[in-house]
Order: sequence, then structure tokens, then C-alpha cells
Amino acid sequence: MNDRPPLPPFTRETAVQKVQAAEDAWNTRDPHKVALAYSEDSVWRNRDTFVTGRAEIVELLTAKWAREHEYALRKDLWAFDGNRIAVRFQYESHDADGQWYRSYGNELWEFDEHGLMTRREASINDVRIEEHERRIFGPRPEAEHGDTFPVH
Repeated sequence: MNDRPPLPPFTRETAVQKVQAAEDAWNTRDPHKVALAYSEDSVWRNRDTFVTGRAEIVELLTAKWAREHEYALRKDLWAFDGNRIAVRFQYESHDADGQWYRSYGNELWEFDEHGLMTRREASINDVRIEEHERRIFGPRPEAEHGDTFPVH
């Protein structure tokens, strides 16, 4: 098995690196690439959906990005301890009709000794926004890595 650094136990620095790596991967909108950060038997709760394993993760993400157009995400470290990380996040996307949304959420992550995520629990709320209210345009510029993104 290949390691996926940084590995637990996390320090503040390595937790921030793990969060940024996740943000970067999700902003590719490539379900297969994103799924490689999770263990083969990873367990997810995403909103009201429960999935287990990489194949189901790929299926969930493929459907997600088919309906969430121009998806762009920001994640911020909230807390960490040992092999666990908590994040808060926001992303913006629009539906097929052009209605924009800002989605706010929190995630709880748990990792194995190889740095693969074995558990992800996500709670997410969606807020309708107008296009002129958008704040997230594509991936975070490297100069802003580690910066906290404002709540509103």
C-alpha cells in the first residue's frame, strides 16, 4: 500500500497541508482522482447519503458534479487531534437552470496510518445566491493557501 502524506498523527502544519490537498483535489472535479485519497473501505455520510468504498465515492461524486456546475470550493482547518481533522468549508456552484448556490458545511475526517481517509462525515446547507454575490472563482490561488475564508 502506498502512503498518502502527510501522515497522522497530525501537527498544525501537516493538518493544514492535508486540508489544502483535499481542497485542491476536489477543485479538479475528477471523481477518480479524489477517490484515491480514501481507503478502499472508506465510509461516508454526505448530507443524507451513506456510501462505502471508492466505487461508491466515485459514483456519488460523478452525480454531484453532473448537477453542480462550475463548482469551486474552499476548506479551512477547524481542529485536529491524532488521526482526526475537522474542517469547515464553502463552495459555490449553479444548477442546470443557472441558479447559483453557496453551500456551507462541516466535515469530520479520520485517517489510517497510511494517510488515507477511512471516515468522512459531512453536514451541508445550501443558500441561494445571485451570480453577482459569488465570492469563489475557481481553485484557491497558491498565495492564499492557509488563509481562512470568511463565513459570509
